[in-house]
Amino acid sequence: MPSTLRIAVTGAAGQIGYSLLPRIASGEMFGPDQKIRLQLLEILPALDALRGVAMELQDCAFPLLEEVVITTDPDAAFANANWCLLVGSKPRGPGMERSDLLQENGRIFVGQGASIDAHAADDCRVAVVGNPCNTNCMIAAAQGSRLGPERYTAMMRLDQNRATALLAQKAGVAVGEVSDVVVYGNHSSTMYPDAVNARIAGQSAPEVIADGDWLRGDFLETVGHRGAAIIAARGLSSAASAANALVDHVRALNTPSDTIHGLAVCSSGEYGIPQGVWAGMPVRTTAPGAFTVVSDIKHDGFALNALEKTGTELAHERELVGDFL
Repeated sequence: MPSTLRIAVTGAAGQIGYSLLPRIASGEMFGPDQKIRLQLLEILPALDALRGVAMELQDCAFPLLEEVVITTDPDAAFANANWCLLVGSKPRGPGMERSDLLQENGRIFVGQGASIDAHAADDCRVAVVGNPCNTNCMIAAAQGSRLGPERYTAMMRLDQNRATALLAQKAGVAVGEVSDVVVYGNHSSTMYPDAVNARIAGQSAPEVIADGDWLRGDFLETVGHRGAAIIAARGLSSAASAANALVDHVRALNTPSDTIHGLAVCSSGEYGIPQGVWAGMPVRTTAPGAFTVVSDIKHDGFALNALEKTGTELAHERELVGDFL
């Protein structure tokens, strides 16, 4: 890694950014010895709020944080960036269809993708959080060829963490006892959290949780609609848990291991997901920032139907944003 990593964060004054930035600056994301330069992007109406965030980062006196740049210019934010964390996006408003959101955010990610391809460092990796994150990631990756699609991932880790915690709670074990949880497909209500191939204390999850109705019913429903439940409870969308998931996402992608984890990556047709869309897949990190898709996991008929449904939705979203690709 460079002596100082340049980390670009969009939507940096938002709720997720406010929870995320101190964790990057403290060393949680990139390690306790890695110097950091934060390059923070916001829209003009949020610039004063971003100045306040920068003041707080200064007041924390993080030893690893060498500089904070705040800007409304994407080219400045992404200049020589080693990581671009695309957190900011327009939220879905009352009466807005998902197709409307795809169009509005698509324009944002066209501009950001072009700027990243033109100005980011040659070793840059991009992680997309702003929703609809899978298709936004595809749009951003389509704007250039210098970095290649394997450099672009979208975050499924929040869904993975939710599924992991729910399985642990149901089984009455610590979260650390649950492994190999992967959420396939789109970050939407069609996602498929795979409990059948998960492990709990070394055993398959269905052996520990002998309740097929729950695994195919309440478990899937709870994970798929957890974000809406949080909004209903607190009046605001997930922020701390989303920031935590992004820390986990980047840290896992930087740490070579045989451990299976989930990323939304460009599909090569694995598990029947249409080729060329960004879908949650099981991966192993092979080198810092690099991964391979684990393509030999077996699924039953129920899972295959779920995979087909979420793949169909991703293909439909690609059609909706075809003008941006």
